[in-house]
Amino acid sequence: MHHPLERRLPWLGALMLLALGALLLSLLVGSVTIAPGRLWTLLWHPDGSPHAQIVHQLRLPRTLSAFGVGAVLALAGALMQVLLRNPLADPYVLGVSGAAASGVLGAMLLGWPLAWQAPAAFGGALTGILLLFALGHRGRWEPTRLLLTGVVLAAGWSALIGFILSLSPPVRLPGMLFWLMGDLSDAHRPALPLTLLAAGLVASLLLAPRLNLAIRGDLRAQALGIDLGRLRWQIYLLASLLTAAAVTLAGAVGFVGLVAPHGARLLLGSDHRLLLPGAALAGGALLTLADTAARTLVAPIQLPVGVLTALFGVPLFLYLLGRRPGEAR
Repeated sequence: MHHPLERRLPWLGALMLLALGALLLSLLVGSVTIAPGRLWTLLWHPDGSPHAQIVHQLRLPRTLSAFGVGAVLALAGALMQVLLRNPLADPYVLGVSGAAASGVLGAMLLGWPLAWQAPAAFGGALTGILLLFALGHRGRWEPTRLLLTGVVLAAGWSALIGFILSLSPPVRLPGMLFWLMGDLSDAHRPALPLTLLAAGLVASLLLAPRLNLAIRGDLRAQALGIDLGRLRWQIYLLASLLTAAAVTLAGAVGFVGLVAPHGARLLLGSDHRLLLPGAALAGGALLTLADTAARTLVAPIQLPVGVLTALFGVPLFLYLLGRRPGEAR
């Protein structure tokens, strides 16, 4: 008899194929279509032609950046869903992305150097999570209360963002608005999101056995020797760091952290040893496909990728919200 984990492995392989297909499609499609055979040659033997420059200077860095940011957002969403024990948890829905974006926009408004934007985003994301639990956790652990508190805080962060934008110089306002809606047009350094993804995935997989116990309930986890306070702080920090990195690189891209973990959970179950890498693959593929659509649907105009992720994320959120409590779990 096969172990339940082994029966789920083919689905992880399917997600790998989906991610590979999304990456290839992003490299092939654009204002200039490149044949698959030609793409393979250009990837390994660039000849200095215009096609080679398009692939290596434009599409490949942006494609890898989109995959890395999407995977990081999905990983952060999966961790937050453990933290709240609710499948509706997501950095965007809970206002953590908005808090990180407020930090970045505030740094822009104050004229801070580019190097300070990432720490500002991390500080904003951590502040958002701490506020969420300070206001939503009153004596009892109620995931629904935390979720509703997060939705209200998200509205508050949106108001703060509007205030910052109203104070910003008009010449910088269009760029700030486009970045805020989710923008990968300037994401040409994929090493950073991919490195953060690798580090975040390793760190989260080290937590996976304890995450599997934590979702069974506080009393059972404590009876099995899990220090829930320490575990939650580890999730706070890791989820904040991942969210801050994604927001700094691509703006407030919404609902990837909701859709990808939910889809991965349907295929792989709730064992986080498979769910976390599966969610990362699904999130990377999802944002890569969304970015491909954003730059090709109405070319040469590029759409904010966050607009497209919201178009299918909002209906899914409403669907999950309307399910019965037993089904939501």
